[in-house]
Amino acid sequence: MKTNFTSVDDYIITFPSKIQHLLQKIRETIIKNAPNCIENISYGMPAYKLNNKPLVYFAAYKNHIGFYATPTGHKEFEKELSKYKQGKGSVQFPLTESIPYDLIEKIVVFRVKENLSK
Repeated sequence: MKTNFTSVDDYIITFPSKIQHLLQKIRETIIKNAPNCIENISYGMPAYKLNNKPLVYFAAYKNHIGFYATPTGHKEFEKELSKYKQGKGSVQFPLTESIPYDLIEKIVVFRVKENLSK
């Protein structure tokens, strides 16, 4: 898998159109709820920073979309995320299910408040 992307557009365009649509919608959800965030590529995936601190990341894989809101974002929404496969600071949204954009929005709003309070 390519990891030397120069932009989020460059990353998204490498996927089939159905996946591109999902990734673009996640991107729009993040930017809508964190309009002052800085968008870039970090660790080979779309990454967002606010107040010079990581906010969230996301990435597409063969069978899921990975969403990374650092451990605090996942801990705060532990109950809502419990139905998904998780790791420390990560959650997998299966491509066979609807992406929970409302939950992503709640997590981003939480992380924005958290980043701005530090």
